[in-house]
Amino acid sequence: MNTKKTILITNDDGYLAQGIQFLTQVMQNIANVVVVAPDSARSGAGCSITPTHPVTIKQISDNIYACSGTPVDCIKIALEKILPCKPDLVVSGINHGDNASISMHYSGTVGAVLEACMKGIPAIAYSLRTLKKNCDFSPYAEITEKWAKKVLNEGLPQDTCLNINFPETNKLYGENICRTARGLWHTEWIDAGKDEEGKNIYTLTGTFCNLEPDATDTDYWAIDHNMAAITPLKLDMTNHALINKLKQAK
Repeated sequence: MNTKKTILITNDDGYLAQGIQFLTQVMQNIANVVVVAPDSARSGAGCSITPTHPVTIKQISDNIYACSGTPVDCIKIALEKILPCKPDLVVSGINHGDNASISMHYSGTVGAVLEACMKGIPAIAYSLRTLKKNCDFSPYAEITEKWAKKVLNEGLPQDTCLNINFPETNKLYGENICRTARGLWHTEWIDAGKDEEGKNIYTLTGTFCNLEPDATDTDYWAIDHNMAAITPLKLDMTNHALINKLKQAK
């Protein structure tokens, strides 16, 4: 009888991305794995779902499924149509590009683990600060496996998941348990001409600004110093400290 635990794997770069293939290899060392991931890149999908048209699933192999929807769709359909029971852990990534600071709000990689968290399943998002399609992920194997084992064995608090970001480096100088840095994206829409119907075409680009570069307790500081950034995230976005003040101001 197979008593191994089960890990559900997804991402927002598509099931063929190098990062998810590496993550699958690592997770196979510690559990049975099932991959349900988008059939192509869904970067920037955040927590979006696909309510306007049908979502399709194609079985690629015994344990790999390609989904036409978003990363959140992948989690939803895996839990309802593919897996016989809840997995013991959901992992997402390894994303090509970091999801630190406010970038996590746009990230389909993080969106998937938030969805798992909503379903009461421990979940971890993994991302690497790189724009390369082909990367050497081997420096991150030890920490990737370590935290997956830790969460499998110990779980996480209710409504909490982990967001882990790596720097692009040949050698990690440890890890930092940290908060998200305050930051913002300076976005720019580039004029790309007109389409056949005469509609204006724009492409989105931008640069990130860390608003607290000297703070040593943030994810961006850790990544900038060649450390893995381990950040616990909560579903509850309520500003609890403001509740009483607002009540008094009524």
